[in-house]
Amino acid sequence: MYILKNDQLEIGIQHNGAELCSIKNLKNNKEYMWQADPEIWGSHAPNLFPVIGALKGNQIKYEGEFYDMPRHGFIRHNENLEVKNQTETSITFSIKSNEELRKIYPFEFEFELSFTLKDKSVKVNHLVKNMDTKPIYFQIGGHPAFNAPLFEGETYEDYYLEFDQDLTLETYLLGESGLVSDNTKTIIENSDKIQLTKDLFNNDALIFKNITSKNVSLKSKNHGSILSVSYDDFKNLGVWAKPGAPYVCIEPWLGIADVESTDQNFKTKEGIIELETGKEYSATYSITIA
Repeated sequence: MYILKNDQLEIGIQHNGAELCSIKNLKNNKEYMWQADPEIWGSHAPNLFPVIGALKGNQIKYEGEFYDMPRHGFIRHNENLEVKNQTETSITFSIKSNEELRKIYPFEFEFELSFTLKDKSVKVNHLVKNMDTKPIYFQIGGHPAFNAPLFEGETYEDYYLEFDQDLTLETYLLGESGLVSDNTKTIIENSDKIQLTKDLFNNDALIFKNITSKNVSLKSKNHGSILSVSYDDFKNLGVWAKPGAPYVCIEPWLGIADVESTDQNFKTKEGIIELETGKEYSATYSITIA
């Protein structure tokens, strides 16, 4: 595990998948990240690239050819990321196209993940470089899971999410295959709060497309603000937990899982990013401890 530290926070990033696995507040000695209990959900904060969520048939189609692609892409659990540089308060991981990856993702690319610690914030930056002679296509997403409750004597229902503005939010429901349907359900109407409950995620993740709010806070009725996530560079937001589990994932997304009506054409997949030859694409979200 790689450790970054300043006088406010200490964070840990595991090598596999360059996954943020710990945020400790040095003032109260609290651990804010979910600790990946394998009996419930064995991850902390997967990095999603070059797809988000489920794919129809677990495949993408590019120029008439089908390529097997894991759910959420091939960065999470990946042992082959290299550390490009590291200081006391920052680290950058990198992975480039290779013979094995070309079998599932037919593009020449470099993908970098950087974590930077400043004061009480962790900045997570994604950088994609097109090293191909043709456009490349991808999606980017974060999946950090935070402990809720954080303090002893509290329950999950003592916690809620608060946006920086009043919103009417409809989630897009997932079908039996895990693909996004046209069916929606209203979660909040002209409100800035989503109350956490044990049955909130009975129908899987909440999927908010084109969300206008770019900051959401996790708050406790008893202890006030716990942390906030800012995601100016991201169009969509996912919120998820295993029903009844003591955490909540706040997931900035550039993209979305396949829709049920997909023709699997990767170039026209909903939320896909097209990047021209020789260009770079950057997207950042930040986690700030209260």
